[in-house]
Amino acid sequence: MRVMLTPRQHIWPDVTDEQLERLKAAGAEEVIVARDRETQLSAIRDAEVLIGEINEEMLEHAGRLRWMQSLSSGVDMYLFPAFVESDIVLTSEKGLVGPHLADHAFGLLLALTRSIGWAVRQRSWENRLEMRLVNRELTGMTAGIIGLGGTGISVAERAQAFGMSCLAIDPDVTSGPQYVELMGGPERLVEMAGRSDVLFVCCPKTSETLNLVNSEVLSVMPAGGYLINVTRGGIVDEDALIAAIESGQLTGAGLDVTAEEPLPPTSPLWSYDQIIITPHIAGSSQHRIGRIIDRVCANLQHLGKNEPLEGVVDKRKGY
Repeated sequence: MRVMLTPRQHIWPDVTDEQLERLKAAGAEEVIVARDRETQLSAIRDAEVLIGEINEEMLEHAGRLRWMQSLSSGVDMYLFPAFVESDIVLTSEKGLVGPHLADHAFGLLLALTRSIGWAVRQRSWENRLEMRLVNRELTGMTAGIIGLGGTGISVAERAQAFGMSCLAIDPDVTSGPQYVELMGGPERLVEMAGRSDVLFVCCPKTSETLNLVNSEVLSVMPAGGYLINVTRGGIVDEDALIAAIESGQLTGAGLDVTAEEPLPPTSPLWSYDQIIITPHIAGSSQHRIGRIIDRVCANLQHLGKNEPLEGVVDKRKGY
């Protein structure tokens, strides 16, 4: 099989000979690393497998493409009509990114509950007493998890370890870990939010989840709660979030993703010390590339045997 690789600098900066040999051992007869547009448009004409990203221009030149492996779990940026309608199978990192996204989610949460963000900004002991008075322990809190896929389960594992109770909603999942109360689909979101001290956004961005976390959802949370989002911007209504922070309904929010990225300096989100923002870095991990290569190698073997692939995305649903 002819494989074309379009590595993204912030995910896969260096493609090593060892990695290329692994791909060849799994069934890739030839691997072309295409970083520039000219090479991509030329190489994709005969490529059967694409590892990386695609756009409409590349798809127009693709004559033999059977399968694309995305270098991310979110695939909303690739779901343009021509690709969705094509017979090309799309697989993603779903099921692989949960641990590091969940780590980041709890990093943001602890920075809020333990006054870490405040202390870093303060750079002194001036407000030590005030910090001690507002610090909160996670034990006994309830985590509401929107989406019980790989990321949601990883968040639940960590929440349970912190002594939190876990609630979850998901449109497709019908069972989960015993320590998670799976309440149903998105129609139960408001009910779940009403019981959640911390609301974790762990779902993909689709037409169904755009501005899913809105003023109605935030207004029913127990007063003083927290919102954490490490998956995709646009799922949280940011105007509603700001209103909830200003009213004191929420004590804080941790965002690794925002509706507009990069987040411009003029965004009002920067104006609130109660909102901790990181620049879409939750997806990084020392294990990430290894997991991607493991999936690609397994799927190369599956493809050669006409077996179902791992991590397949329903292009119409968007996940």
